[in-house]
Amino acid sequence: MAAPLALADAADPSFAELLALRPHLSLHAMDGLVMEEVPLAHIAREVGTPAWVYSAGALRRRARALKGALSAAGLTATVHFAMKCNDNLSVLKVLAAEGLGADVVSEGELRIARAAGIPASAIVFSGVGKTEDEIRHALAEDIFQINAESAEEIEMISAIAAGMGRTARVALRVNPDVDAKTHAKITTGKSENKFGVAISDAADIYARMASLPGIAPVGVATHIGSQITAGMAAYRAAYARLAELVRDLRVQGLPVERVDCGGGLGIPYRDEPAPTPEALAGAIRATLGDLGLPVMLEPGRWIAGPAGVLLASVVLQKRGAAHRFVVVDAAMNDLLRPAMYEAWHGIVPLSAARAASPLSPAEVVGPICETGDTFARGRLLPELVTGDTVAFLDAGAYGAVMSSTYNARPLAAEVLVDGARFAVVRERQSYEELLHGQRLPEWLTT
Repeated sequence: MAAPLALADAADPSFAELLALRPHLSLHAMDGLVMEEVPLAHIAREVGTPAWVYSAGALRRRARALKGALSAAGLTATVHFAMKCNDNLSVLKVLAAEGLGADVVSEGELRIARAAGIPASAIVFSGVGKTEDEIRHALAEDIFQINAESAEEIEMISAIAAGMGRTARVALRVNPDVDAKTHAKITTGKSENKFGVAISDAADIYARMASLPGIAPVGVATHIGSQITAGMAAYRAAYARLAELVRDLRVQGLPVERVDCGGGLGIPYRDEPAPTPEALAGAIRATLGDLGLPVMLEPGRWIAGPAGVLLASVVLQKRGAAHRFVVVDAAMNDLLRPAMYEAWHGIVPLSAARAASPLSPAEVVGPICETGDTFARGRLLPELVTGDTVAFLDAGAYGAVMSSTYNARPLAAEVLVDGARFAVVRERQSYEELLHGQRLPEWLTT
């Protein structure tokens, strides 16, 4: 479960402890907080704030670490990045160069993945509510796999594919009724969740799928939740149930070519323990290894989360009756996770001098007219003045993709750092663009 905002006191990790776990970030006496070889204060001056900044080096390192763990475990595996956590074209381009495919949940994500150079043969389409148009587009693109989440969707795919003269490669997403011990809003593998089919019904639905025109059944899939940090027990339980299902399907003479293991591997936002790729690979090997089938993984947060930060400037420091408020120019419309999940993000000053100054509790808030526009409560921070800049850590996943223009606030810029280079990879939205697409009806213009 996400660490609650209220859980902030002297036990929080220090700035040095936070940075020690994030090797692409370092604090220099003169340059302050640096990503790879670029001072983040320089980006803040050049690009403005708020701004998202991603480390290409961190993306590469984490992609290689996951692929290496799967290989070392003797698994034949492909990795498909869960684009719902970060759909920036440049981020995807970096990961595509590392051999990652994409896991998409909309036609928009599919189109972005193709624009980033990810081949259709490496794209998986997941999600409980694919429209007829989205299925047609996926079939026209001839993507690698569609993960069907219901008997009704299977019938829809069959009818569309047959009508197009196409054959859809379909995996059946199974809900194993396993509690991943994560936040209630991001658990996906329990019986009361909307995802997948009940494992008790899976064999019959799979058999029905194999009999339908326009469908080639290729395997089974699962995904039990996001930000899983409670160890491997839930993964092992889910994968063991998938393995039993695969054996049952084989007994019935039904074809099973692969197993989609989903994603969900969590990261330590604070200092909580988190499982490693090696542990996940071991769980897959122990439960699915004797099936002799290739496996697929769909990580998102584990790869992209630590690779990004959100830069924000201090608007002012306000002394209230009970608290010191640090008001920054980023808000819940930018980084929604604290308001939505009560999530904890490390907050580090960009100035080395500020980082070395005495600390005292502060409420870190944004300018939006909602009490929920709060990033941290009782967070130990130095005295901060107007114009100081801070970085919200681990903002590379479920950050920019969840942004909105609430309070008519333009979307923030996005920046990619690669060694000593950086570039704006998504321009800050202008106020003119904020109004783009709005039209007054004729009767209001006279």
